[in-house]
Amino acid sequence: MGKEKEYVTITIDDQEIQARPGEFIVDVARRHGIYIPVLCNLKGVKPAGSCRICTVLVNGRPMTSCTTPVADGMEITTRSPELEDFRRSVIEILFVEGNHFCPACEKSGNCELQALAYRFEIMVPRYPYQFPHREIDASWPLLLKDHNRCVLCKRCIRTIFDKEGHPIFAFRNRGHELEITIDPEYGKNMTDEMARQAAENCPVGALLYRKKHGFEIPIGKRKYDKEPIGSDVEKRKKEKVS
Repeated sequence: MGKEKEYVTITIDDQEIQARPGEFIVDVARRHGIYIPVLCNLKGVKPAGSCRICTVLVNGRPMTSCTTPVADGMEITTRSPELEDFRRSVIEILFVEGNHFCPACEKSGNCELQALAYRFEIMVPRYPYQFPHREIDASWPLLLKDHNRCVLCKRCIRTIFDKEGHPIFAFRNRGHELEITIDPEYGKNMTDEMARQAAENCPVGALLYRKKHGFEIPIGKRKYDKEPIGSDVEKRKKEKVS
């Protein structure tokens, strides 16, 4: 039985790259300054492949880059007219499926979904708005859960656990009524730090930390007000070239 290779050679957008076996495509691309848009993916957290925005072509086949480990000889395409249109359609679907009123949202300027919409120049979605009736859960002392903005990325489920390892967040209902909520039993163990981290991990405005403390960072000075999403990754590539 042969010794496993320490590195494999892959090609991303015609650029030959060496990576360690088992690394996910999105992480290798990020390290080399190649931006692949993500929404459900969070660096250092086991991937879920929920949103599909990170889909790329691997040897001509569409695959999610956050869940696909590299293998020797892979030829990966991260951008093409078809991929860009697919990603744009996913973002549009997420907007019309929920109730995202960006001007009145606390997360505006820090929202990854909003930033992606700007990057893909989405003005009017091609799909009809659904305007579902969804509640806002303000019953918890540390967090406000707005189901209207949730995109079911599962970041909160995958990252916030109590001391016993129980997830603080959980799915409820099924089908088009599926939603992520705070577990009624384990949610009682939620600390201030857990609540703060959950709100930070949320890519949209579905989880707001510290009720009654909104808009502390003025609009215009927020993360994506300063530079577009993905620009930090692409800047790294330009620095390497220069």
